[in-house]
Amino acid sequence: MELKWIILAIALLMYLFVIIFQDKKVWFTTAAAVILIALGMFCPGAVFKNGQVALNVAESSVWFPLAHTFAELINWNVLMIYVGAMTIAALFLYSKVPALIADAIVGSCRSTGVAVVMILALTGFISIFVENVATVLVMAPIAMSISKKLKINPVPFMIGLAVMSNLEGTATLVGDPPSMIFASYSGYTFNDFFIHQGKISIFFFIQAGLLVGCLFFYCFFAKYKDKSEVEKEPVISWIPFILLLAMIFGLAVISFFSDGLTYMSGCYVMALGILGLLWYIFSQKKNGQEVKELVFGLDWETIFFLMGIFVVVGAISEAGLLQNLADFMARATKGNVFAGFVLILLVSILISGFVDNVPYIIVMLPVAGNIAEQMNIKPELFMFALLIGSCLGGNLTPYGASANVVAMGILKDEGHPVNFGGFLKIAAPFTLLTTAAAATLLWVVWA
Repeated sequence: MELKWIILAIALLMYLFVIIFQDKKVWFTTAAAVILIALGMFCPGAVFKNGQVALNVAESSVWFPLAHTFAELINWNVLMIYVGAMTIAALFLYSKVPALIADAIVGSCRSTGVAVVMILALTGFISIFVENVATVLVMAPIAMSISKKLKINPVPFMIGLAVMSNLEGTATLVGDPPSMIFASYSGYTFNDFFIHQGKISIFFFIQAGLLVGCLFFYCFFAKYKDKSEVEKEPVISWIPFILLLAMIFGLAVISFFSDGLTYMSGCYVMALGILGLLWYIFSQKKNGQEVKELVFGLDWETIFFLMGIFVVVGAISEAGLLQNLADFMARATKGNVFAGFVLILLVSILISGFVDNVPYIIVMLPVAGNIAEQMNIKPELFMFALLIGSCLGGNLTPYGASANVVAMGILKDEGHPVNFGGFLKIAAPFTLLTTAAAATLLWVVWA
């Protein structure tokens, strides 16, 4: 048996256990990574190939897999951006600035129905820069307050918060891990998410979905004509908001002076996160326990999950399995570009509705690029379709994205439990309509 089939078996078992035991997914990805590294050390030069390790460790060396893993396979730049951005996001929510903005929207709208749609749009906007779960948590009290005052069912509102945050998290480099992974693989800068090669890029395709999503939810809430007030909370500090703006504009500036997503981006965002943490400690006079709660409250599970996935996918790629998959998909579509586009989009939606989109997109990005290369077209068409399908597909089911799970938990705690069918009734048409809008604009621009 060829070694690559053993590698594939290890990867498939890992994915199977990740799907079945999602609360233990870090253990399975870490175990798979350790097994593959050990296999590479036992069979030097057979598992990990084509390395350019700075430590000058030869591929025939027993230590090559270990050096190759930490020097090349694990993308430290993506991890630094994620940790730094999570820290700034946590401080931004602590500052109460998002709640102030939401209060202003409610006060300025002519009816509660319009205000609800505007709050959902704001939720999406915040999620462009802030982690999706955190966005839902900060907007949920506003949604529940309005729902209680008007004695309306909060279910569509809360589901709206979750799916809108998932939608817009795809729009920029710092919105979601899949976007960071995409940028790292394709060499995209922060600015490339807006304009690339003289054409509009992923940000604008997602905004097409946002417009359709707002119209979709307006149909739910247009009947509520009365105005409502929410209890206003004072802003604690504007410093986290300034740090958030510094992160956004700093990444944009770095894009002009760097070739692709370099370590400059990760170091910059990480430095801002540390600066924010120092502000939290000294200016806000937080004790050790409070600081520990903030730091340990960050999504460290995703960090370690990503590290394991980077190793497994690196082994899959270097064994030639991704090229095999690309060849199969190219044959299945018989060279038809539109068939390939639709296939990638639909498969991504269906898989991401049930499976974490991070490992899926890491595996499929090289596949999408290889299929495009075989069809002699620009890779953006298929890679953008992959990003849109895998990120928006998470809206399909209650457990397709973490934000969905959090929203369902809040509704249950408030006495409004939602079953699978109830979620699907709202989320499925939203997912199909927003994905279709984004994909149509993508096809028009890049096909």
